[in-house]
Amino acid sequence: MQSLSKTKTNAPWFGTMLSGAAVVALLLPVDAVSARAAQEQLVPPQLFQTQPQRPVAPSNPPASQPALPAQAMTPRMAVPPVVPTVRMPVLSVAQVKQLQKLLASDTMGQGLALARPALVLDVDNDTLVREALDHARAVHAGRLSEADFQRDWGMRPPAFDPLPGFADAVKRDRIAAWFAALPPPYSGYDGLKAGLERYRAIAAAGGWSMLASGPDMTIGATGPRVTALRQRLAVEDKDVSTGGDRFDAALLEGVRRAQRRYGLNPSGIVSGQTLGALNVSATDRVRQIMANMERWRWLPQELPKDRIQVNIAAAVLTVFDGDRPITSMRAVTGRPGDETPMLTSTIHSVVINPPWNVPTSIATRELWPKEKANPGYLKRNGFKVIGGTRLQQAAGTQSALGRYKFDFDNPYSVYLHDTPSRAKFASFSRLASHGCVRLEKPAELANLLLAGDPQWTPEMVAATVDKGATVRARLSKPVSVYLLYWTAFASGNGQMNFRADPYSWDSTLASKIEARSAAQAMAAR
Repeated sequence: MQSLSKTKTNAPWFGTMLSGAAVVALLLPVDAVSARAAQEQLVPPQLFQTQPQRPVAPSNPPASQPALPAQAMTPRMAVPPVVPTVRMPVLSVAQVKQLQKLLASDTMGQGLALARPALVLDVDNDTLVREALDHARAVHAGRLSEADFQRDWGMRPPAFDPLPGFADAVKRDRIAAWFAALPPPYSGYDGLKAGLERYRAIAAAGGWSMLASGPDMTIGATGPRVTALRQRLAVEDKDVSTGGDRFDAALLEGVRRAQRRYGLNPSGIVSGQTLGALNVSATDRVRQIMANMERWRWLPQELPKDRIQVNIAAAVLTVFDGDRPITSMRAVTGRPGDETPMLTSTIHSVVINPPWNVPTSIATRELWPKEKANPGYLKRNGFKVIGGTRLQQAAGTQSALGRYKFDFDNPYSVYLHDTPSRAKFASFSRLASHGCVRLEKPAELANLLLAGDPQWTPEMVAATVDKGATVRARLSKPVSVYLLYWTAFASGNGQMNFRADPYSWDSTLASKIEARSAAQAMAAR
């Protein structure tokens, strides 16, 4: 793809239809939330740049190991642990000491364990090498084993064999440099790594005290709870003063900054949601960062520069052109119990005026009971029985899929789509779907994806919508789509931001990381 500044003959994948003003217009919120708050929630800048942000040394010798391809994740895990019959590199005495120290510090620094592992000094050469190779696979391609993945964690890291690169590093006495090149080469990962160190230090110093429940606090409030609030905020925000027991204008701004960091409505009122976010312990924040670092390790070394990303936890979709975000929109993602899976795929077509083939589980759990309680409900809402038992809702204004459906292959039967129910987009909490991703501005996305195709000008798309017939518009250039689950990330200034963990995937993943690290350490010895 070419940049937005290129001429029409070198147009990017969405064409030249968007002027600078049009891009700005697409970024503006449609509800009553302030533009600043909406912008911060929709497009966190630290998640924009996913291409390598620092030099990456080859993890294997250039002569024997080609560069990793820029491709989507494959359903493969990292290469299994090296069997004892493989000849291990022989370490010098100095290299043994260096490697032991690197393993101890890097295990903590890369978020592979909550507590510092014991440094074992009396291990033989091959055992220490196996520990180094296992650590390298964990840092470069994820700590989990295939058995650790839940079904709805539909992403797998690319295969990685660390032995050739490690052997070369031993031969050239560049073990430290090889270690430094192992992590994902993204600024987003580096930001989490720095945040991990900071929150480990906070936890080691005792963390912060829980704020007591009570009446809502806002400007004008006084008393011990206000003093405690100041002390709590100051742990993460150096601009908050700890002196005084009055909720003044300066504290109001500190509360609003905290609410933005947690993805909450920046009202300045400390009520239940804000108290809940502030009362998450520092140790739990450490584990949350660990979980998000692991998800970065599941990504390939280079993402497609033109792609669509959905942050499931924040319910936000962002479109990238040339690795630059050009528009974002609010989304509605799966509610707990109907989780939107993590996955990667490719959008190959836009279905205009799609009918809804109702999943059997939804029909059984929700629609048939409504028909039984209120006969005629299905007919009034455009449903008919097909194939004997299946329900289908006709295309049109009543269709749960709205006027647009964005198709991509996946084993979960999820997709991006329009919706006639618009109210939820005005909410800061937007987890309400059955697992698919509903879009705030589907027409704009359809025009972006179809731009450059003379058959599908914006006018033709609108005319097809108005006719009401179901039409599948194939993309001339399919676009990669990533459904990701980011609940912790660092701003450009290093400030950590957190989101709620609606599916409890963070705590589950952090526990699996620690358990797998412990199991691998035992197996190596």
